[in-house]
Amino acid sequence: FERCSIAEESPDMNYIKKHCLDLEATGTERPAARLFSNPPGDYGSMVNEVVGNGDWDETESLGEIWRGRNTYAYGRSEGGGGVRSGTARPEVLDKLLSTTERVVQEIDSVEYGLTDIQEYYSNTGALKKAAENRKQLDPATGAKKKVAVSIIEAFGGSDDKVPVKDVEDVLRMEYRSKFLNPKWRDAMLEQGSGGAYEVSQRMTAMVGWAATAEVDNFVFDQAAERYALDEEVAKRLQKNNPEAFKNVVRRLLEANGRGMWSTDDETIEKLRQLYSDADDLVEQVASSFG
Repeated sequence: FERCSIAEESPDMNYIKKHCLDLEATGTERPAARLFSNPPGDYGSMVNEVVGNGDWDETESLGEIWRGRNTYAYGRSEGGGGVRSGTARPEVLDKLLSTTERVVQEIDSVEYGLTDIQEYYSNTGALKKAAENRKQLDPATGAKKKVAVSIIEAFGGSDDKVPVKDVEDVLRMEYRSKFLNPKWRDAMLEQGSGGAYEVSQRMTAMVGWAATAEVDNFVFDQAAERYALDEEVAKRLQKNNPEAFKNVVRRLLEANGRGMWSTDDETIEKLRQLYSDADDLVEQVASSFG
């Protein structure tokens, strides 16, 4: 990056050089820093922890949590302690975020997709939100400009053509083929407590994606139908893992309360009753071990 920043070519053809010159003009040190992560010896964006416990208000705050955890630049001569030592350079990161128009995420395994684990929304999704936080208002919409996310599925395609898809399309496909697929659901029910836990984790991740990107309303509609409002399925989930079922209902109510999911009052009332019953059952189970 440093060599690219001083290459003898026009800044209009070399955006690394262009942005470095802008930062140099403000007296910023190491404007060519591009590899950012957590402080040395630390790990994780903490976004998934915040989403998991529901301790957040506006979606913008998730982007700021990610930003606060990834201000350390790594590379040659950073931190004075070798390649594993970094230097906090928030001013460089902020500049890069403000000029980001697209985030690219590679998926290298068919086993785990965007909706299967918490780390994708807590990093890729939160990075998207951090960049959007630093955008100016779009005169046409009155809202801050959106940052696109491209997903590269490295396990598909051929050597000369790797599929690249928009994050919304990938989320839609994954939810339809896995989480909303009755065959997948039934397989999880057969797995007992572990299967119920997997369902619960994906419900939490769905809220995370809805907060940092977009999740279609039909996904929440069908999730409610498949896992909470289906009486037989609800009973099996509660029997297998009462805490997991409680979380499923909690996330649906949370999504509605945060404006991520629009549904009718009757559905919400049913979910509230289910949550109350699930909470009572969890307390009963806990007291039996007391």
